[in-house]
Amino acid sequence: MGKVIAIANQKGGVGKTTTAINLAASLAVMEKKTLLIDADPQANTTSGMDFDPDSTSARTLYEALIGQRLFSEVILDTEIKDLKIVPSHINLVGAEIEMLNIENRECVLKKALSEVVDQYDYIIIDCSPSLGLITINALTAANSVIIPVQCEFFSLEGLGKLLNTIRLVQNKLNPGLQIEGFLFTMFDGRRRLDNQVAEEVRQHFGELVFKTIIQRNVRLSEAPSHGKPVILYDALSTGTNNYLNLAREVIKKNTPHTEQPETQTANE
Repeated sequence: MGKVIAIANQKGGVGKTTTAINLAASLAVMEKKTLLIDADPQANTTSGMDFDPDSTSARTLYEALIGQRLFSEVILDTEIKDLKIVPSHINLVGAEIEMLNIENRECVLKKALSEVVDQYDYIIIDCSPSLGLITINALTAANSVIIPVQCEFFSLEGLGKLLNTIRLVQNKLNPGLQIEGFLFTMFDGRRRLDNQVAEEVRQHFGELVFKTIIQRNVRLSEAPSHGKPVILYDALSTGTNNYLNLAREVIKKNTPHTEQPETQTANE
């Protein structure tokens, strides 16, 4: 069964969509069958993968959630062999209203995903920068959540609210939901504030913080405007290297010790 990972933070501009696109692409390049789901009505993940949200408007997450299409019918191919995508559309804004009268409305995405979850190694869900019903659906469907953290004071302020929401989902809807890790994004090691915030988060959350840090990188910022993950835009960039390292860390964390080489387990 595939590992379902939600990328969530209700604060916008913290590198959430960038992480969803580039982690999914990196996993796929490493020959992991990967599905990227755009669960944000702004559809930035969709356009960042070179899909026009309007041209895919009849085959999006919206149609799957309201029951107009099977989940398998809204999965599209990408440039990368092992990477598929479920695009989004502004119509997804209306899905929250249409889902209000559905029984177990927080579990609609989980039920829809059950059709295909066994076909993938990893399913990455890009959540919207809010804690609405679609994001609750994503957290209910997920096995774990990656929380991108920009090293600024206001990012820390928002973490408490997100963690409370995760605890509510754990208590009421998805007891198995875990925090995959906190990920520092847009990190600039020359800034004192970045280093202070990173140290504070590490002290508080310890092993839950990824060792990989996503550094500020021009090529990483440029890639979405070309409709490509950074690995296809500039394979030698710092951004590509950062996200490949993150993918390796995720894979290692989710690989049973018995499947790892004996030399590696002996050193652990």
